[in-house]
Amino acid sequence: MSINAVLPTGSAFPISNIIPITDPSGGTESFLALANSALQDVSSAQNTASTSEAAFSAGVPGASLGKALVASDQAEVDWNATVSIRNEVVSAYQTIMNMQF
Repeated sequence: MSINAVLPTGSAFPISNIIPITDPSGGTESFLALANSALQDVSSAQNTASTSEAAFSAGVPGASLGKALVASDQAEVDWNATVSIRNEVVSAYQTIMNMQF
């Protein structure tokens, strides 16, 4: 999943003017790169949940309902957190755009 699938499209949200963010390890990473990394992590969690559920359904030895449910719940929590963060970013952007100087 790309960042464009989560963030609004069009000229109202210019992604090209990304401000670099300094991470704790001393490197510089753009917000877009951080968001893309987070989306890839969520996608990975969703793939893991899907694989666990399919393995349990197929009766693969070692696969259990508990593992499938935990993986599914983790993917759901990750997705909900990502959507909440996206909503806050969009809200902050809209607030800034509505400011009058």
